Amino acid sequence: MSNDKKKALFICLGNICRSPIAEGVFQKTVNDMNVGDQWEIDSAAIGSWHVGNPPDWRALDTMKKHGVPYNNCARQIVSEDFNHYDFIFGMDEQNMRDLNKRAPKGSTAKLLLFGDFDPQGDRIIRDPYYDSDAKGFEKCYEQSVRCSKGFLESLQKETK
Repeated sequence: MSNDKKKALFICLGNICRSPIAEGVFQKTVNDMNVGDQWEIDSAAIGSWHVGNPPDWRALDTMKKHGVPYNNCARQIVSEDFNHYDFIFGMDEQNMRDLNKRAPKGSTAKLLLFGDFDPQGDRIIRDPYYDSDAKGFEKCYEQSVRCSKGFLESLQKETK
């Protein structure tokens, strides 16, 4: 039965700001819809700077504030991911260029810009890493909520 799980991987540059928030929010969204057991969800980085580290404290604070549980550590995307996951979401256009460059020939994952599923049309999830405050993390959280719902609604439409 476990092969029937849909698999989603969320990617950003360092895997300590945007992709962990997107991963946590997506997990909470499917859990709240009672379909969490139908999904395998993870996040990873383009670069290797933060491998093994927990998310930025501002990302963790933002998730905690919104009741999003999270206990993953950063990892870097590997070529196997492109065949293991059904959907790989980048947070911005540079992520998408990197993903398209790294994808092995004939890999099966759909590479998608997470922001394309924002009903408000806010397509780019900006990296808040260098911000002096947590506003960018809050915005990332709000975008992730909208994009998670938008993506899941688009999947439901496809299956009808």
